[in-house]
Amino acid sequence: MSPHRRSLRFWSGAVTAALALTVTTVGQASAADVNNARNAGFESGLSDWTCSAGSGTTVSSPVRTGAAALQATPSGQDNARCAQSVRVKPNSTYTLGAWVRGGYAYLGVTGTGTTDVSTWTPDSSSWKQLSTTFTTGSSTTSVTVYTHGWYGQSAYYADDVSVFGPDGGGGTDPGPTIPSAPAGLNVSGTTSSSVSLAWNAVSGATGYTVYRDGTKVTAVSGTSATVTGLAASTSYSFQVTATNGAGESPKSAAVTGTTNKPNGPGPALPKHAVTGYWQNFDNGATVQKLADVQAQYDIIAVAFADATSTPGAVTFNLDSAGLGGYTVDQFKADIRAKQAAGKKVIVSVGGERGTVAVNDAASATNFANSVYSVMQTYGFDGVDIDLENGLNATYMTQALRSLSAKAGSSLIITMAPQTIDMQSTSNSYFQTALNIKDILTVVNMQYYNSGSMLGCDGKVYSQGSVDFLTALACIQLEGGLAPSQVGLGLPASTRGAGSGYVSPTVVNNALDCLTKGTGCGSFKPPRTYPGLRGAMTWSTNWDATAGNAWSNAVGPHVHGLP
Repeated sequence: MSPHRRSLRFWSGAVTAALALTVTTVGQASAADVNNARNAGFESGLSDWTCSAGSGTTVSSPVRTGAAALQATPSGQDNARCAQSVRVKPNSTYTLGAWVRGGYAYLGVTGTGTTDVSTWTPDSSSWKQLSTTFTTGSSTTSVTVYTHGWYGQSAYYADDVSVFGPDGGGGTDPGPTIPSAPAGLNVSGTTSSSVSLAWNAVSGATGYTVYRDGTKVTAVSGTSATVTGLAASTSYSFQVTATNGAGESPKSAAVTGTTNKPNGPGPALPKHAVTGYWQNFDNGATVQKLADVQAQYDIIAVAFADATSTPGAVTFNLDSAGLGGYTVDQFKADIRAKQAAGKKVIVSVGGERGTVAVNDAASATNFANSVYSVMQTYGFDGVDIDLENGLNATYMTQALRSLSAKAGSSLIITMAPQTIDMQSTSNSYFQTALNIKDILTVVNMQYYNSGSMLGCDGKVYSQGSVDFLTALACIQLEGGLAPSQVGLGLPASTRGAGSGYVSPTVVNNALDCLTKGTGCGSFKPPRTYPGLRGAMTWSTNWDATAGNAWSNAVGPHVHGLP
Protein backbone atom coordinates (compact mmCIF):
# COMPACT_ATOMS: atom_id res chain seq x y z
CA MET A 1 0.00 0.00 0.00
CA SER A 2 1.61 3.22 -0.95
CA PRO A 3 1.10 6.67 -2.40
CA HIS A 4 4.09 5.84 -4.59
CA ARG A 5 4.99 2.98 -6.90
CA ARG A 6 6.78 0.23 -5.01
CA SER A 7 9.64 -1.78 -6.49
CA LEU A 8 8.49 -4.95 -8.24
CA ARG A 9 9.66 -8.48 -7.61
CA PHE A 10 9.14 -10.86 -10.50
CA TRP A 11 9.37 -14.59 -10.99
CA SER A 12 11.92 -15.47 -13.64
CA GLY A 13 10.19 -16.09 -16.94
CA ALA A 14 11.73 -19.52 -17.35
CA VAL A 15 10.54 -20.75 -13.99
CA THR A 16 7.08 -19.27 -14.41
CA ALA A 17 6.59 -20.85 -17.80
CA ALA A 18 7.85 -24.21 -16.62
CA LEU A 19 5.52 -24.17 -13.68
CA ALA A 20 2.41 -23.45 -15.72
CA LEU A 21 0.94 -26.93 -15.30
CA THR A 22 -2.62 -27.98 -14.54
CA VAL A 23 -3.49 -29.27 -11.08
CA THR A 24 -6.25 -31.87 -11.16
CA THR A 25 -8.56 -32.96 -8.42
CA VAL A 26 -8.06 -36.08 -6.32
CA GLY A 27 -9.59 -39.25 -7.71
CA GLN A 28 -11.06 -41.92 -5.46
CA ALA A 29 -10.14 -45.59 -5.76
CA SER A 30 -12.83 -48.12 -6.59
CA ALA A 31 -13.22 -51.38 -4.71
CA ALA A 32 -11.39 -53.37 -7.45
CA ASP A 33 -8.43 -51.00 -7.71
CA VAL A 34 -5.00 -51.80 -6.30
CA ASN A 35 -1.91 -49.70 -5.76
CA ASN A 36 0.42 -50.81 -8.53
CA ALA A 37 3.39 -48.84 -7.16
CA ARG A 38 5.97 -50.87 -5.27
CA ASN A 39 7.77 -49.68 -2.15
CA ALA A 40 5.32 -46.78 -2.26
CA GLY A 41 6.23 -45.56 1.22
CA PHE A 42 10.01 -45.99 0.81
CA GLU A 43 10.05 -48.39 3.75
CA SER A 44 12.59 -50.53 1.84
CA GLY A 45 14.93 -47.66 1.07
CA LEU A 46 15.14 -46.84 -2.63
CA SER A 47 14.28 -50.38 -3.73
CA ASP A 48 12.33 -50.21 -7.03
CA TRP A 49 13.23 -46.51 -7.41
CA THR A 50 16.01 -44.84 -9.41
CA CYS A 51 17.06 -41.26 -8.61
CA SER A 52 19.11 -39.09 -10.99
CA ALA A 53 22.68 -38.15 -10.11
CA GLY A 54 22.45 -39.75 -6.69
CA SER A 55 19.98 -37.06 -5.66
CA GLY A 56 17.68 -39.29 -3.61
CA THR A 57 17.87 -40.94 -0.21
CA THR A 58 15.42 -42.11 2.42
CA VAL A 59 15.00 -40.35 5.75
CA SER A 60 13.24 -41.12 9.01
CA SER A 61 12.01 -37.53 9.42
CA PRO A 62 9.90 -35.95 8.17
CA VAL A 63 7.65 -38.86 7.23
CA ARG A 64 3.94 -38.88 6.56
CA THR A 65 3.24 -42.50 7.44
CA GLY A 66 5.45 -45.43 8.38
CA ALA A 67 9.11 -45.04 9.22
CA ALA A 68 10.61 -43.59 6.03
CA ALA A 69 10.12 -41.07 3.22
CA LEU A 70 12.04 -39.95 0.13
CA GLN A 71 14.30 -36.91 0.29
CA ALA A 72 15.60 -35.70 -3.09
CA THR A 73 17.83 -32.66 -3.54
CA PRO A 74 18.17 -30.75 -6.84
CA SER A 75 21.70 -29.66 -7.70
CA GLY A 76 23.05 -27.68 -10.64
CA GLN A 77 21.33 -28.91 -13.79
CA ASP A 78 19.78 -31.93 -12.02
CA ASN A 79 16.19 -31.61 -10.81
CA ALA A 80 16.35 -34.68 -8.51
CA ARG A 81 14.13 -37.00 -10.57
CA CYS A 82 13.20 -40.27 -8.88
CA ALA A 83 11.34 -42.80 -11.02
CA GLN A 84 9.83 -46.28 -11.01
CA SER A 85 8.58 -48.51 -13.83
CA VAL A 86 5.04 -49.65 -13.01
CA ARG A 87 3.15 -52.50 -14.69
CA VAL A 88 -0.33 -51.51 -15.93
CA LYS A 89 -3.16 -52.84 -18.06
CA PRO A 90 -3.92 -51.48 -21.53
CA ASN A 91 -6.96 -49.24 -22.09
CA SER A 92 -7.29 -48.56 -18.36
CA THR A 93 -7.58 -45.47 -16.19
CA TYR A 94 -5.29 -44.98 -13.19
CA THR A 95 -5.08 -42.39 -10.42
CA LEU A 96 -1.52 -41.29 -9.65
CA GLY A 97 -0.96 -39.77 -6.22
CA ALA A 98 1.78 -38.86 -3.73
CA TRP A 99 2.22 -36.76 -0.61
CA VAL A 100 4.98 -34.14 -0.78
CA ARG A 101 6.51 -31.32 1.22
CA GLY A 102 9.63 -29.15 1.26
CA GLY A 103 10.78 -27.52 -1.99
CA TYR A 104 8.95 -27.39 -5.30
CA ALA A 105 7.68 -30.91 -6.02
CA TYR A 106 6.37 -32.50 -9.22
CA LEU A 107 4.57 -35.79 -9.81
CA GLY A 108 4.04 -37.27 -13.25
CA VAL A 109 3.94 -40.26 -15.55
CA THR A 110 5.41 -40.99 -18.99
CA GLY A 111 4.94 -43.80 -21.49
CA THR A 112 1.16 -43.96 -21.10
CA GLY A 113 0.53 -44.49 -24.80
CA THR A 114 -1.98 -41.63 -24.68
CA THR A 115 -1.38 -38.29 -22.92
CA ASP A 116 1.39 -38.13 -20.33
CA VAL A 117 0.38 -35.99 -17.36
CA SER A 118 1.99 -34.21 -14.42
CA THR A 119 1.09 -31.95 -11.53
CA TRP A 120 3.10 -29.86 -9.07
CA THR A 121 2.99 -27.70 -5.98
CA PRO A 122 5.12 -24.81 -4.74
CA ASP A 123 7.23 -25.29 -1.63
CA SER A 124 5.23 -26.36 1.43
CA SER A 125 6.10 -26.64 5.11
CA SER A 126 3.55 -29.43 5.64
CA TRP A 127 2.52 -32.58 3.76
CA LYS A 128 0.37 -31.86 0.70
CA GLN A 129 -1.29 -34.37 -1.60
CA LEU A 130 -0.69 -34.30 -5.35
CA SER A 131 -2.98 -36.31 -7.61
CA THR A 132 -3.81 -36.69 -11.30
CA THR A 133 -5.26 -39.36 -13.57
CA PHE A 134 -4.06 -40.99 -16.77
CA THR A 135 -5.34 -43.54 -19.29
CA THR A 136 -3.16 -46.20 -20.88
CA GLY A 137 -3.05 -46.93 -24.59
CA SER A 138 -4.21 -50.10 -26.31
CA SER A 139 -0.77 -51.76 -26.10
CA THR A 140 0.65 -50.11 -22.97
CA THR A 141 1.73 -52.57 -20.27
CA SER A 142 4.11 -50.37 -18.26
CA VAL A 143 4.58 -46.69 -17.48
CA THR A 144 7.24 -44.66 -15.70
CA VAL A 145 6.08 -42.79 -12.61
CA TYR A 146 8.35 -40.01 -11.36
CA THR A 147 8.82 -37.22 -8.87
CA HIS A 148 11.25 -34.35 -9.22
CA GLY A 149 12.05 -30.94 -7.78
CA TRP A 150 13.16 -27.75 -9.48
CA TYR A 151 16.58 -26.43 -10.36
CA GLY A 152 18.19 -24.39 -7.61
CA GLN A 153 15.37 -25.04 -5.15
CA SER A 154 15.59 -26.81 -1.81
CA ALA A 155 15.12 -30.55 -1.24
CA TYR A 156 11.65 -32.03 -1.52
CA TYR A 157 10.17 -35.00 0.34
CA ALA A 158 7.73 -37.59 -0.98
CA ASP A 159 5.82 -40.41 0.69
CA ASP A 160 2.91 -42.76 0.04
CA VAL A 161 3.09 -42.84 -3.75
CA SER A 162 0.11 -44.58 -5.34
CA VAL A 163 -0.95 -45.75 -8.80
CA PHE A 164 -4.51 -46.91 -8.16
CA GLY A 165 -6.29 -48.81 -10.89
CA PRO A 166 -6.60 -52.33 -12.35
CA ASP A 167 -3.89 -54.76 -11.27
CA GLY A 168 -1.10 -54.61 -13.83
CA GLY A 169 0.51 -57.79 -12.53
CA GLY A 170 3.78 -56.26 -11.43
CA GLY A 171 3.27 -56.58 -7.70
CA THR A 172 1.31 -54.20 -5.55
CA ASP A 173 1.22 -52.38 -2.26
CA PRO A 174 -2.01 -52.97 -0.35
CA GLY A 175 -4.71 -50.43 -1.07
CA PRO A 176 -6.27 -48.31 1.65
CA THR A 177 -9.44 -49.16 3.52
CA ILE A 178 -12.00 -46.60 4.62
CA PRO A 179 -10.94 -45.30 8.07
CA SER A 180 -13.09 -45.38 11.17
CA ALA A 181 -14.87 -42.33 12.57
CA PRO A 182 -12.72 -40.02 14.71
CA ALA A 183 -13.18 -40.22 18.46
CA GLY A 184 -12.60 -37.65 21.17
CA LEU A 185 -13.95 -34.61 19.32
CA ASN A 186 -13.97 -31.64 21.69
CA VAL A 187 -14.10 -27.84 21.70
CA SER A 188 -10.62 -26.56 22.56
CA GLY A 189 -11.30 -22.82 22.38
CA THR A 190 -13.72 -20.11 21.31
CA THR A 191 -13.78 -16.44 20.37
CA SER A 192 -16.69 -14.24 19.39
CA SER A 193 -16.30 -15.40 15.77
CA SER A 194 -14.60 -18.82 15.89
CA VAL A 195 -14.64 -22.27 17.48
CA SER A 196 -11.48 -24.38 17.76
CA LEU A 197 -11.80 -28.18 17.67
CA ALA A 198 -9.51 -31.14 18.40
CA TRP A 199 -9.91 -34.91 18.08
CA ASN A 200 -7.97 -38.17 18.22
CA ALA A 201 -5.93 -39.43 15.26
CA VAL A 202 -7.40 -42.27 13.18
CA SER A 203 -5.17 -45.05 11.87
CA GLY A 204 -4.87 -44.99 8.08
CA ALA A 205 -6.42 -41.54 7.71
CA THR A 206 -4.73 -39.05 5.40
CA GLY A 207 -6.97 -36.13 6.26
CA TYR A 208 -10.06 -34.98 8.12
CA THR A 209 -13.21 -33.08 7.15
CA VAL A 210 -15.03 -30.78 9.55
CA TYR A 211 -18.80 -30.28 9.36
CA ARG A 212 -20.77 -27.43 10.94
CA ASP A 213 -24.50 -28.10 11.36
CA GLY A 214 -24.16 -30.89 8.78
CA THR A 215 -22.35 -28.81 6.13
CA LYS A 216 -18.70 -29.29 5.23
CA VAL A 217 -16.71 -26.21 6.21
CA THR A 218 -13.04 -27.20 6.03
CA ALA A 219 -10.61 -30.07 5.43
CA VAL A 220 -7.31 -30.45 7.29
CA SER A 221 -4.45 -32.94 7.47
CA GLY A 222 -3.98 -32.75 11.26
CA THR A 223 -6.17 -33.43 14.29
CA SER A 224 -7.32 -29.89 15.01
CA ALA A 225 -9.10 -27.09 13.17
CA THR A 226 -10.53 -23.64 13.81
CA VAL A 227 -13.84 -22.75 12.20
CA THR A 228 -14.04 -18.99 11.66
CA GLY A 229 -16.54 -16.47 10.37
CA LEU A 230 -19.15 -17.38 12.99
CA ALA A 231 -21.75 -15.13 14.61
CA ALA A 232 -21.18 -14.04 18.20
CA SER A 233 -23.15 -15.62 21.06
CA THR A 234 -24.32 -18.46 18.81
CA SER A 235 -24.27 -22.25 19.29
CA TYR A 236 -23.15 -24.57 16.47
CA SER A 237 -23.00 -28.37 16.11
CA PHE A 238 -19.73 -29.86 14.83
CA GLN A 239 -18.74 -33.32 13.52
CA VAL A 240 -15.55 -34.67 11.93
CA THR A 241 -14.83 -37.46 9.45
CA ALA A 242 -11.56 -39.20 8.55
CA THR A 243 -10.56 -39.61 4.89
CA ASN A 244 -8.05 -41.43 2.71
CA GLY A 245 -7.82 -42.74 -0.85
CA ALA A 246 -10.55 -45.33 -0.17
CA GLY A 247 -13.15 -42.82 0.95
CA GLU A 248 -14.63 -41.02 3.96
CA SER A 249 -15.50 -42.44 7.36
CA PRO A 250 -18.84 -42.06 9.11
CA LYS A 251 -19.21 -38.79 11.01
CA SER A 252 -18.02 -38.56 14.59
CA ALA A 253 -20.28 -37.92 17.54
CA ALA A 254 -21.39 -34.28 17.51
CA VAL A 255 -20.20 -31.60 19.91
CA THR A 256 -21.67 -28.15 20.47
CA GLY A 257 -19.52 -25.03 20.40
CA THR A 258 -20.84 -21.62 21.44
CA THR A 259 -19.08 -18.42 20.38
CA ASN A 260 -18.30 -15.70 22.88
CA LYS A 261 -20.18 -12.45 23.32
CA PRO A 262 -18.70 -9.51 21.39
CA ASN A 263 -17.02 -6.96 23.64
CA GLY A 264 -15.80 -4.30 21.21
CA PRO A 265 -17.29 -0.84 20.62
CA GLY A 266 -20.26 -0.74 18.29
CA PRO A 267 -21.84 -3.66 16.41
CA ALA A 268 -19.90 -6.60 14.99
CA LEU A 269 -18.26 -6.42 11.57
CA PRO A 270 -20.72 -7.30 8.78
CA LYS A 271 -20.42 -10.62 6.96
CA HIS A 272 -19.24 -8.80 3.82
CA ALA A 273 -17.09 -5.74 4.37
CA VAL A 274 -15.33 -2.98 2.45
CA THR A 275 -11.93 -1.79 3.68
CA GLY A 276 -10.43 1.58 2.75
CA TYR A 277 -7.08 3.13 3.63
CA TRP A 278 -7.22 6.71 4.92
CA GLN A 279 -4.12 8.78 4.24
CA ASN A 280 -2.53 10.58 7.16
CA PHE A 281 -0.64 12.77 4.70
CA ASP A 282 -1.20 14.90 1.60
CA ASN A 283 0.15 13.39 -1.63
CA GLY A 284 -2.14 15.12 -4.10
CA ALA A 285 -5.26 13.09 -3.35
CA THR A 286 -8.23 14.73 -1.69
CA VAL A 287 -7.33 15.60 1.91
CA GLN A 288 -9.93 14.12 4.26
CA LYS A 289 -10.92 14.09 7.87
CA LEU A 290 -12.15 10.71 9.05
CA ALA A 291 -15.64 12.14 9.15
CA ASP A 292 -15.39 12.69 5.37
CA VAL A 293 -14.83 9.01 4.59
CA GLN A 294 -17.67 7.57 2.51
CA ALA A 295 -20.21 5.53 4.49
CA GLN A 296 -19.70 2.40 2.33
CA TYR A 297 -16.40 1.67 4.13
CA ASP A 298 -16.77 -0.78 7.01
CA ILE A 299 -13.09 -0.91 8.00
CA ILE A 300 -11.01 2.27 7.83
CA ALA A 301 -7.27 1.65 8.02
CA VAL A 302 -5.39 4.74 9.12
CA ALA A 303 -2.11 4.90 7.17
CA PHE A 304 0.38 4.78 8.79
CA ALA A 305 1.87 4.28 12.23
CA ASP A 306 5.49 5.43 12.59
CA ALA A 307 8.53 3.42 13.63
CA THR A 308 10.46 4.52 16.72
CA SER A 309 14.07 4.08 17.76
CA THR A 310 13.01 1.04 19.83
CA PRO A 311 13.16 -2.14 17.70
CA GLY A 312 9.65 -3.30 16.81
CA ALA A 313 7.89 -0.40 18.50
CA VAL A 314 5.54 2.04 16.74
CA THR A 315 3.75 5.25 17.54
CA PHE A 316 1.18 7.37 15.74
CA ASN A 317 1.51 11.05 14.87
CA LEU A 318 -1.42 12.83 13.26
CA ASP A 319 -0.21 15.05 10.39
CA SER A 320 -2.26 18.01 11.55
CA ALA A 321 -0.39 20.52 9.39
CA GLY A 322 -0.66 18.41 6.24
CA LEU A 323 -4.37 17.79 6.89
CA GLY A 324 -5.41 21.41 7.12
CA GLY A 325 -5.21 21.83 10.89
CA TYR A 326 -7.04 18.59 11.79
CA THR A 327 -6.58 18.27 15.55
CA VAL A 328 -6.00 15.15 17.63
CA ASP A 329 -9.20 15.81 19.57
CA GLN A 330 -11.21 16.05 16.32
CA PHE A 331 -9.53 12.88 15.07
CA LYS A 332 -10.43 10.94 18.22
CA ALA A 333 -13.99 12.23 18.11
CA ASP A 334 -14.30 11.16 14.47
CA ILE A 335 -13.07 7.66 15.37
CA ARG A 336 -15.78 7.39 18.03
CA ALA A 337 -18.42 8.65 15.60
CA LYS A 338 -17.41 6.08 12.97
CA GLN A 339 -17.55 3.33 15.59
CA ALA A 340 -20.98 4.48 16.70
CA ALA A 341 -22.06 4.14 13.07
CA GLY A 342 -20.90 0.52 13.05
CA LYS A 343 -17.49 1.05 11.47
CA LYS A 344 -14.10 -0.27 12.60
CA VAL A 345 -11.11 2.07 12.60
CA ILE A 346 -7.67 0.47 12.76
CA VAL A 347 -4.08 1.66 12.53
CA SER A 348 -1.94 0.39 9.65
CA VAL A 349 1.71 -0.47 10.20
CA GLY A 350 4.10 -0.41 7.27
CA GLY A 351 3.55 0.92 3.78
CA GLU A 352 6.16 1.20 1.05
CA ARG A 353 8.45 3.24 3.28
CA GLY A 354 7.64 1.48 6.53
CA THR A 355 10.73 0.38 8.46
CA VAL A 356 9.21 -1.58 11.33
CA ALA A 357 11.10 -4.84 11.93
CA VAL A 358 9.83 -7.60 14.23
CA ASN A 359 12.53 -10.24 14.09
CA ASP A 360 13.12 -11.43 17.64
CA ALA A 361 11.25 -11.95 20.91
CA ALA A 362 12.11 -8.51 22.26
CA SER A 363 10.90 -6.63 19.18
CA ALA A 364 7.74 -8.78 19.13
CA THR A 365 7.00 -7.70 22.68
CA ASN A 366 7.74 -4.08 21.80
CA PHE A 367 5.41 -4.26 18.83
CA ALA A 368 2.50 -5.70 20.83
CA ASN A 369 2.93 -3.26 23.71
CA SER A 370 3.27 -0.20 21.49
CA VAL A 371 0.36 -1.06 19.17
CA TYR A 372 -1.86 -1.69 22.18
CA SER A 373 -0.78 1.66 23.65
CA VAL A 374 -1.66 3.44 20.39
CA MET A 375 -5.03 1.65 20.37
CA GLN A 376 -5.72 2.79 23.91
CA THR A 377 -4.68 6.37 23.16
CA TYR A 378 -6.75 6.88 20.03
CA GLY A 379 -9.47 4.25 20.38
CA PHE A 380 -8.45 2.13 17.38
CA ASP A 381 -10.21 -1.24 16.98
CA GLY A 382 -7.12 -3.08 15.80
CA VAL A 383 -4.13 -3.19 13.51
CA ASP A 384 -3.34 -3.69 9.83
CA ILE A 385 -0.07 -5.36 8.82
CA ASP A 386 1.24 -3.80 5.60
CA LEU A 387 4.96 -4.52 5.90
CA GLU A 388 6.24 -4.47 2.33
CA ASN A 389 9.88 -5.12 3.15
CA GLY A 390 9.40 -8.61 4.56
CA LEU A 391 8.37 -10.03 7.91
CA ASN A 392 9.39 -12.87 10.21
CA ALA A 393 6.48 -15.27 10.55
CA THR A 394 7.60 -16.64 13.93
CA TYR A 395 7.94 -13.31 15.69
CA MET A 396 5.09 -11.50 13.96
CA THR A 397 2.85 -14.38 15.06
CA GLN A 398 4.17 -13.97 18.60
CA ALA A 399 3.55 -10.21 18.48
CA LEU A 400 -0.03 -10.49 17.20
CA ARG A 401 -0.95 -13.21 19.68
CA SER A 402 0.42 -11.08 22.48
CA LEU A 403 -1.60 -8.11 21.19
CA SER A 404 -4.71 -10.30 21.01
CA ALA A 405 -4.23 -11.38 24.61
CA LYS A 406 -4.16 -7.72 25.64
CA ALA A 407 -6.99 -6.44 23.44
CA GLY A 408 -9.43 -9.38 23.65
CA SER A 409 -11.59 -11.12 21.09
CA SER A 410 -12.91 -7.89 19.55
CA LEU A 411 -9.47 -7.11 18.08
CA ILE A 412 -9.50 -6.50 14.33
CA ILE A 413 -6.40 -7.83 12.52
CA THR A 414 -6.05 -7.24 8.79
CA MET A 415 -3.14 -7.84 6.44
CA ALA A 416 -2.25 -6.36 3.05
CA PRO A 417 0.45 -8.52 1.45
CA GLN A 418 1.73 -8.12 -2.09
CA THR A 419 0.87 -10.82 -4.65
CA ILE A 420 4.32 -12.44 -4.41
CA ASP A 421 3.82 -12.84 -0.65
CA MET A 422 0.81 -15.14 -1.07
CA GLN A 423 1.95 -17.46 -3.87
CA SER A 424 2.79 -20.26 -1.43
CA THR A 425 1.85 -21.24 2.11
CA SER A 426 5.57 -21.33 2.90
CA ASN A 427 5.94 -17.59 2.32
CA SER A 428 6.25 -15.60 5.56
CA TYR A 429 3.08 -13.55 5.05
CA PHE A 430 1.00 -16.64 4.24
CA GLN A 431 2.54 -18.52 7.18
CA THR A 432 1.69 -15.67 9.52
CA ALA A 433 -1.90 -15.54 8.29
CA LEU A 434 -2.32 -19.29 8.84
CA ASN A 435 -0.57 -19.10 12.22
CA ILE A 436 -3.11 -16.55 13.49
CA LYS A 437 -6.12 -17.90 11.63
CA ASP A 438 -8.18 -18.08 14.82
CA ILE A 439 -7.77 -14.32 15.48
CA LEU A 440 -7.32 -13.02 11.90
CA THR A 441 -10.06 -10.84 10.42
CA VAL A 442 -9.14 -10.54 6.75
CA VAL A 443 -6.23 -10.63 4.28
CA ASN A 444 -6.71 -7.98 1.58
CA MET A 445 -3.96 -8.86 -0.88
CA GLN A 446 -2.83 -6.03 -3.18
CA TYR A 447 -3.73 -7.10 -6.73
CA TYR A 448 -1.73 -4.25 -8.22
CA ASN A 449 1.85 -3.02 -8.75
CA SER A 450 2.49 -6.67 -9.55
CA GLY A 451 4.09 -8.75 -12.25
CA SER A 452 2.44 -11.83 -13.72
CA MET A 453 1.69 -14.47 -11.09
CA LEU A 454 0.60 -18.09 -10.82
CA GLY A 455 -3.03 -18.91 -10.10
CA CYS A 456 -4.17 -21.90 -8.06
CA ASP A 457 -4.43 -23.92 -11.30
CA GLY A 458 -0.72 -23.48 -12.00
CA LYS A 459 -1.32 -21.15 -14.96
CA VAL A 460 0.22 -17.70 -15.30
CA TYR A 461 -2.06 -14.64 -15.13
CA SER A 462 -1.33 -10.96 -15.74
CA GLN A 463 -2.75 -8.20 -13.57
CA GLY A 464 -5.71 -6.18 -14.73
CA SER A 465 -8.28 -8.93 -15.35
CA VAL A 466 -11.01 -10.90 -13.61
CA ASP A 467 -8.85 -14.03 -13.98
CA PHE A 468 -5.92 -12.40 -12.14
CA LEU A 469 -8.18 -11.61 -9.18
CA THR A 470 -10.01 -14.92 -9.00
CA ALA A 471 -7.14 -17.32 -9.78
CA LEU A 472 -4.85 -15.69 -7.18
CA ALA A 473 -7.60 -15.42 -4.56
CA CYS A 474 -8.15 -19.15 -5.07
CA ILE A 475 -4.63 -19.82 -3.71
CA GLN A 476 -5.62 -18.29 -0.38
CA LEU A 477 -9.09 -19.85 -0.34
CA GLU A 478 -7.73 -23.32 -1.09
CA GLY A 479 -4.56 -22.83 0.93
CA GLY A 480 -6.13 -22.69 4.37
CA LEU A 481 -7.79 -19.31 4.87
CA ALA A 482 -11.52 -19.15 5.46
CA PRO A 483 -13.54 -17.27 2.82
CA SER A 484 -14.39 -14.67 5.47
CA GLN A 485 -10.64 -14.00 5.75
CA VAL A 486 -10.10 -13.18 2.07
CA GLY A 487 -10.69 -9.83 0.39
CA LEU A 488 -9.70 -8.31 -2.97
CA GLY A 489 -7.45 -5.23 -2.75
CA LEU A 490 -7.53 -2.79 -5.72
CA PRO A 491 -6.68 0.86 -6.37
CA ALA A 492 -9.57 3.31 -6.21
CA SER A 493 -8.38 5.07 -9.37
CA THR A 494 -5.62 5.02 -11.95
CA ARG A 495 -3.73 7.50 -9.76
CA GLY A 496 -3.89 5.23 -6.72
CA ALA A 497 -1.20 2.82 -7.95
CA GLY A 498 1.53 2.51 -10.54
CA SER A 499 -0.29 -0.32 -12.32
CA GLY A 500 -3.11 -2.81 -11.85
CA TYR A 501 -6.15 -0.52 -11.75
CA VAL A 502 -9.35 -2.21 -12.96
CA SER A 503 -12.80 -0.74 -13.22
CA PRO A 504 -15.31 -1.37 -10.41
CA THR A 505 -17.17 -3.60 -12.87
CA VAL A 506 -14.18 -5.97 -13.02
CA VAL A 507 -13.97 -6.00 -9.22
CA ASN A 508 -17.66 -6.83 -8.94
CA ASN A 509 -17.40 -9.55 -11.59
CA ALA A 510 -14.55 -11.15 -9.64
CA LEU A 511 -16.59 -11.01 -6.43
CA ASP A 512 -19.52 -12.68 -8.21
CA CYS A 513 -17.26 -15.33 -9.73
CA LEU A 514 -15.85 -16.29 -6.34
CA THR A 515 -19.12 -16.14 -4.39
CA LYS A 516 -21.68 -17.26 -6.97
CA GLY A 517 -19.80 -18.75 -9.91
CA THR A 518 -21.01 -16.04 -12.31
CA GLY A 519 -19.10 -13.29 -14.11
CA CYS A 520 -15.93 -15.42 -14.38
CA GLY A 521 -13.33 -15.14 -17.11
CA SER A 522 -11.48 -18.17 -18.45
CA PHE A 523 -10.57 -19.28 -14.92
CA LYS A 524 -13.36 -21.06 -13.04
CA PRO A 525 -12.75 -21.62 -9.31
CA PRO A 526 -13.11 -25.21 -8.08
CA ARG A 527 -16.05 -24.18 -5.89
CA THR A 528 -17.87 -21.03 -4.81
CA TYR A 529 -17.10 -19.14 -1.60
CA PRO A 530 -20.28 -17.34 -0.49
CA GLY A 531 -18.59 -16.22 2.73
CA LEU A 532 -15.91 -14.16 0.94
CA ARG A 533 -15.27 -11.10 3.11
CA GLY A 534 -15.28 -8.44 0.39
CA ALA A 535 -12.92 -5.84 -1.09
CA MET A 536 -10.36 -3.21 -0.15
CA THR A 537 -9.02 -0.09 -1.83
CA TRP A 538 -6.11 2.29 -1.70
CA SER A 539 -7.36 4.78 -0.77
CA THR A 540 -10.45 6.58 0.51
CA ASN A 541 -8.67 9.79 -0.52
CA TRP A 542 -8.08 8.70 -4.12
CA ASP A 543 -11.66 7.42 -4.16
CA ALA A 544 -12.86 10.86 -3.11
CA THR A 545 -10.65 12.46 -5.78
CA ALA A 546 -12.54 10.40 -8.36
CA GLY A 547 -15.93 11.33 -6.93
CA ASN A 548 -16.21 8.16 -4.80
CA ALA A 549 -16.83 6.18 -7.99
CA TRP A 550 -15.14 3.08 -6.58
CA SER A 551 -16.99 2.89 -3.27
CA ASN A 552 -20.31 3.90 -4.84
CA ALA A 553 -20.07 0.91 -7.20
CA VAL A 554 -18.18 -1.73 -5.18
CA GLY A 555 -19.63 -0.95 -1.74
CA PRO A 556 -23.28 -1.81 -2.43
CA HIS A 557 -22.17 -4.84 -4.43
CA VAL A 558 -20.10 -6.20 -1.54
CA HIS A 559 -22.89 -5.61 0.93
CA GLY A 560 -25.33 -7.40 -1.39
CA LEU A 561 -23.27 -10.59 -1.72
CA PRO A 562 -24.95 -13.82 -0.58
